[in-house]
Amino acid sequence: MVQVKICGLKTVEAVEAAILYGADFIGFVHFPKSPRHVSLAEAGKLADLARGRVKTVLLLVNPGHALIDEATRIVAPDFIQLHGSESLDDVRAIRLRANLPVIKAVAVETGQDVEAAAPYAEAAELLLFDAKPPKDATLPGGNGIPFDWSVLSGFNSDKDYMLSGGLDPQTVARAVRMTGAAIVDVSSGVESAPGIKDLEKIRQFIEQAKTGAQARK
Repeated sequence: MVQVKICGLKTVEAVEAAILYGADFIGFVHFPKSPRHVSLAEAGKLADLARGRVKTVLLLVNPGHALIDEATRIVAPDFIQLHGSESLDDVRAIRLRANLPVIKAVAVETGQDVEAAAPYAEAAELLLFDAKPPKDATLPGGNGIPFDWSVLSGFNSDKDYMLSGGLDPQTVARAVRMTGAAIVDVSSGVESAPGIKDLEKIRQFIEQAKTGAQARK
């Protein structure tokens, strides 16, 4: 059965709802430009609530050594998600420094973007394929934009990958059927406004991701 990551959580209520409805991963965004940004202290408190119940993920963008050290000490997530322009060497170095598995987000528009991501599969625990942001976007992800899922058909790897980008309760089952993604990741698709999670949409998304794809085959 497909696994689900609910990202950009900021409140106890949203964390508890995601866990109650069956999320496998929950994510916290530490990136000040994002409406989903939380401080490391806030992320740490929320991660403590979830620890041992679901996997916790801290999203960072082009982090330096000091931030990596602070994040691992204060938040102690199960995974670090890199959602910037980190190079292959950066991913390897961050994984070693944090001593944590890394999820590397890859911005996708064409099949060439997917092919270019292949080397990262050896350095990261998981790849997350997300839509390439618009040229005027201020956020590297969470823009609510899908990409052409068919471009993933040429991706060959022994590892599972995450699918993100414009997913919501209405589209996630079809996305899983088309791509065969083992894990789906959502943020803006379960919100009532940027940064404000809708608990009912979280429930619907998880239900559709886990049962909708199988029911409609």
